[in-house]
Amino acid sequence: MAIELDGTTGVVAPAFDGTLDSADLTGNIAAERITDALNVTGSAPMYACRAWVNFDGTGTVSIRASGNVSSITDNGTGQYTVNFTTAMEDADYVVTTSVQAGSGTDNANVLQISGNLSTTSLNLLSEYTKNGFAYDAALNCVAVFR
Repeated sequence: MAIELDGTTGVVAPAFDGTLDSADLTGNIAAERITDALNVTGSAPMYACRAWVNFDGTGTVSIRASGNVSSITDNGTGQYTVNFTTAMEDADYVVTTSVQAGSGTDNANVLQISGNLSTTSLNLLSEYTKNGFAYDAALNCVAVFR
């Protein structure tokens, strides 16, 4: 950790160098460092994303990028299970999704939770909103907050 001198007060204060280590995470300085690193202002609490994934749901399902997601299970047309690497503490988390629109001008679509949430996974369904038909979308994005 770098040290810099504040010229106006003469107080020696640690400067944030873009990394956090155990020595940085002590006392009141920890909260300041974390909020500064995340570019957060205000007094509302912060809640971290516990899992996220960007995946291709066509053909052989494949993960492009992820955090705390071990795999995606293809359960049939437009049906997927997102499997967590580390289980959630309970099933009271929030899921937000986005999906690429299907082909054609009237094919708006939705990626939605299908069934109950569990601590180890969640099930999703991708379908066209106009006719309710399930389909495999090329771009699916999911984030889990708790």
